Amino acid sequence: MSPSDEASHPHSILGAPPAAPTALRSALRAHHRAPERDCVAAALPAGRLTEAEAEIAQQTARRLIEALRRQKAPSPLVALMREYDLSSTEGLMLMRLAEALLRIPDRATADALIRDTLLRGDWQSHLGHSSLAVNAASRGLDLTARLLRSGQGSGLLATGRDAVIRQVMTHMIGRMGEIFVCGETIGGALRSAHHLENAGFRFSFDMLGEAALTAADADRYYRDYETAIRAIGRAARGRGPLAGPGISLKLSALHPRYSMAQRGRVMAELLPRLTRLVTLAREQNIGVSIDAEESERLDLSLDLLEALCRDPHFLGWNGIGFVVQAYQKRAPFVLDWIIALARETGHRLMLRLVKGAYWDSEIKRAQQEGLADYPVFTRKAHTDLCYLACARKLLAAQDAIFPQFATHNAQTLAAIRAMAGPLATADDLEFQCLHGMGEPLYREAFAQSLAPACRIYAPVGTHE
Repeated sequence: MSPSDEASHPHSILGAPPAAPTALRSALRAHHRAPERDCVAAALPAGRLTEAEAEIAQQTARRLIEALRRQKAPSPLVALMREYDLSSTEGLMLMRLAEALLRIPDRATADALIRDTLLRGDWQSHLGHSSLAVNAASRGLDLTARLLRSGQGSGLLATGRDAVIRQVMTHMIGRMGEIFVCGETIGGALRSAHHLENAGFRFSFDMLGEAALTAADADRYYRDYETAIRAIGRAARGRGPLAGPGISLKLSALHPRYSMAQRGRVMAELLPRLTRLVTLAREQNIGVSIDAEESERLDLSLDLLEALCRDPHFLGWNGIGFVVQAYQKRAPFVLDWIIALARETGHRLMLRLVKGAYWDSEIKRAQQEGLADYPVFTRKAHTDLCYLACARKLLAAQDAIFPQFATHNAQTLAAIRAMAGPLATADDLEFQCLHGMGEPLYREAFAQSLAPACRIYAPVGTHE
């Protein structure tokens, strides 16, 4: 983008923030549900790689993928997840079943959900593509679906059949959940993380849980966070927010009315509670990141981030972090505001850039409310473009931001590395991945000196 082009776009994606945080806040609000075509056009100059960057990224991604394919066969459970990944219809069905099955309190509803899932899947299409264990699982799913279609059995026989299927599926889903949970307690998670830390990984622990529905829920989550921060602090042994482990905070778990409609109450009740947790994290010398949630809660989360940054108690401390979702159309404008806030308050904020995890619900909510447009991109390619545009913005603002790039995609990793240049160090940026998903990719990236550091986002809690 030329200087003249940038001047014609006062809120350009690549350019430096043009105004104080107050003015930038208006810009990000204006783009909450902006037309997708306009957002893509604005992101294109910064999101498109130069010819030199594209060549480097392509070569890098190819080396990574070829090295991964040469690795030994994964465990049966990992192989199962690869065969039924989210690019397949059956993978999506199993993921939805996993999200719902263990929450269903009555057996009849659970049986109905399992029956509906199995009957709609083409399980036979997954035969012969993987290991013997995965083929056996696929054949079992196919045979179970055939049994259900045949309608064999009635009365006690059908009841017994459904009970067996339910127990098998519940066990299978529970085993799948174990891949993505680092430990059922913070102590267990810290022990599990030890061998990966020795391999060069950093950690950010997330205490699993839903949004608080009552004050008692919020109190319980608050105590869990206190316990976790102290335990992580002991394990960190003074390594600091960047080199050592940290924690991610889900704000809706700390207050039962976490919404803009209750902003006054949230600022009066949640902010003091959040400040105490961040103070404890500072005392333990570990980083704390505010997790991303639904788009309707972003403004409120930014208010709380601003309050923390302007708190004199945290002046000069660089352990505060925030998560931005690239699938939101206003993501570049959120970054403009955060960068300006960091510079104004003298912080170097940790900024985790993710693609986003609430896409289905964001789309559905906008449809249910009859809104003119969506808060998120409707095409994955547009999210990927925005992600790279945001990455370039972060790399240009390392005086105010410590960039943290969360991705499991070899091409995205390679593109960011090409933009960052070969001299980037662990003090300049880090990559991030979800526990159970990205370790093989980043082990290979370490071996090829492509990732200066990688932090694993590690959920902690029961497998349900």
